Amino acid sequence: MEEMEEELKCPVCGSFYREPIILPCSHNLCQACARNILVQTPESESPQSRRASGSGVSDYDYLDLDKMSLYSEADSGYGSYGGFASAPTTPCQKSPNGVRVFPPAMPPPATHLSPALAPVPRNSCITCPQCHRSLILDDRGLRGFPKNRVLEGVIDRYQQSKAAALKCQLCEKAPKEATVMCEQCDVFYCDPCRLRCHPPRGPLAKHRLVPPAQGRVSRRLSPRKVSTCTDHELENHSMYCVQCKMPVCYQCLEEGKHSSHEVKALGAMWKLHKSQLSQALNGLSDRAKEAKEFLVQLRNMVQQIQENSVEFEACLVAQCDALIDALNRRKAQLLARVNKEHEHKLKVVRDQISHCTVKLRQTTGLMEYCLEVIKENDPSGFLQISDALIRRVHLTEDQWGKGTLTPRMTTDFDLSLDNSPLLQSIHQLDFVQVKASSPVPATPILQLEECCTHNNSATLSWKQPPLSTVPADGYILELDDGNGGQFREVYVGKETMCTVDGLHFNSTYNARVKAFNKTGVSPYSKTLVLQTSEDTDSEEQTLPFPVPSERLPLRRMSPFSSTLNLQPSFPGRSYFDFRSSPHQLSLHSSLQSLNAPGCNFETQSAPYSQLGKYTYLAWFAFDPGSAHSDIILSNDNLTVTCSSYDDRVVLGKTGFSKGVHYWELTVDRYDNHPDPAFGVARMDVMKDVMLGKDDKAWAMYVDNNRSWFMHNNSHTNRTEGGITKGATIGVLLDLNRKNLTFFINDEQQGPIAFDNVEGLFFPAVSLNRNVQVSTLPRG
Repeated sequence: MEEMEEELKCPVCGSFYREPIILPCSHNLCQACARNILVQTPESESPQSRRASGSGVSDYDYLDLDKMSLYSEADSGYGSYGGFASAPTTPCQKSPNGVRVFPPAMPPPATHLSPALAPVPRNSCITCPQCHRSLILDDRGLRGFPKNRVLEGVIDRYQQSKAAALKCQLCEKAPKEATVMCEQCDVFYCDPCRLRCHPPRGPLAKHRLVPPAQGRVSRRLSPRKVSTCTDHELENHSMYCVQCKMPVCYQCLEEGKHSSHEVKALGAMWKLHKSQLSQALNGLSDRAKEAKEFLVQLRNMVQQIQENSVEFEACLVAQCDALIDALNRRKAQLLARVNKEHEHKLKVVRDQISHCTVKLRQTTGLMEYCLEVIKENDPSGFLQISDALIRRVHLTEDQWGKGTLTPRMTTDFDLSLDNSPLLQSIHQLDFVQVKASSPVPATPILQLEECCTHNNSATLSWKQPPLSTVPADGYILELDDGNGGQFREVYVGKETMCTVDGLHFNSTYNARVKAFNKTGVSPYSKTLVLQTSEDTDSEEQTLPFPVPSERLPLRRMSPFSSTLNLQPSFPGRSYFDFRSSPHQLSLHSSLQSLNAPGCNFETQSAPYSQLGKYTYLAWFAFDPGSAHSDIILSNDNLTVTCSSYDDRVVLGKTGFSKGVHYWELTVDRYDNHPDPAFGVARMDVMKDVMLGKDDKAWAMYVDNNRSWFMHNNSHTNRTEGGITKGATIGVLLDLNRKNLTFFINDEQQGPIAFDNVEGLFFPAVSLNRNVQVSTLPRG
């Protein structure tokens, strides 16, 4: 809990908060510190003078943030109140916490009251030392700000946990450390005194003995103060105004202050905000866990860099010694360069370790503080700070975004010494790159006279330019989705002709190709536009040669399949299942057509069992090429589990872009109540987090009691009913109506999960080592 201590200290005095109050900006101040930083405003700018002049501006409402202005944070160290016509400027001071503090314009007048209760001068304003927002106090002064009782409770528990050990109250000489406390006797005992003075027999046997820390808490804690309204001190908070985001009493409602606002029960809103904060903490906890793993990785990099440096220096010294005396003068220079690279790499990694450590400590402190706040049983006090904490948690999670947990430096030394030059070239000896650069292949040329379409197939042919001298190791053929979307690789290999089957009928595709070798890839060829047919009697037709980018009309054929059998791109393989011949490669979809005549899907909410099992069922295997490295596949890639305790993602080989598709997965093993996720995803979905954490996946994650829908890390529609070993999860993807629905054991789980679902999707699952899932075999 040490990281949480900064959350419990006042930004003005640097000590633990004493009688903290909540400013409208959601920051806290000691009540005494708030009085110390009050600034008196000009009479002409007071609320009373503005009302007298007919400006129509009402007194400041401490929850109306629109009436607050900002102090500037100029480099001069001065702040100005933006709400005044002639703003007073006051030199800034620094608090022990390093934030700017605006001192009072004049010493406070002498008073016989305590600083917290002394009257506030007229026309006073206060500036938050953390966000520098300013506001003018009304007639209530500092009493208009609610007290943060939740923060007081957290500080009290924190200080008690740091207190010294309690001593026995019955030891005659040097008191020993107490081991128990009797609640009835209200006495702390060590073990010898307990046996001598408080034996467990007779009437004393019924006394309740508790640990000393628990006894101290029960002795010191006074009954909780009942939450009262700041406007009506005799009334307790009983309702919550959604628009004003504040607890209110019945008298506030009777006076009509919130007549047009939505008002809800205090207890219901308390539970809702606790749930929201808990869900926000889940995401932040994942980030903190990743950060800890990242720090371990960085520390290992330091050792690896040092080992690689030693090894590299040894090789360098050996090569330089072989060149006799002439190389000695150059050897020192080369060693200096290696050491410089070594120090640079270490500096970069250590700087990143330091930066990440500080950020992780802040994140951990915020998490511990939030967990302590959640323990509070005061609904009103909790609701006063819950919105701000939820925003802080989300903001902190966003700070752990992409790139933050990526090393800024590699561990390898990409340098090598070439010792082949002659002795007279020693003075020109220098480092060379490990990988010598060579030219990339030339841009391939599409052979338009051999490119054609037939039904829902397209054949493409290409070649290297005649005068090209750089060999190509292979080619990458790309097609878009037929709707003008992004290009995707459909073939990677050495062949120069490819036939692609299973395309959409009556659709226009754009195709392009590029070559690659060990050095890199060539530029793309010119784009060729292909249109599939819709007439079943159509014959093969070849695209004319002259204009590759012109859209040409082709004879059309009747509708057939709208399913692409896509797989990930790797050298020597394709997104599709190919069959080879001397002249071409043919692709065939392994999925039944779900849009054949008679397959009319009318009832979206009906269970799968009511729709006709063999009409809409889709078969697919999991794709090992696109899966995370921790994924373990078996049973011909129909069964999947994981070697990690963290969630990992695996996709199916089959992609869907049109029609109605339904598939089922069975839970073969389910241990320790994990929460696997099922749904659909894009090909470039993140594979190292739970499905649905990014905007590339739409999923339902479920445990043994309930389920949630999740997309882009947004959790919705909690539904009762979970899974066990042997459960069946159904996924219904209706791309005609653009929605996604989930089922558990043939019963629909919740409402339609997602609407407006468009594009190319792959079946997807995320799980950890406690779960094993299988898809249905093709039958």
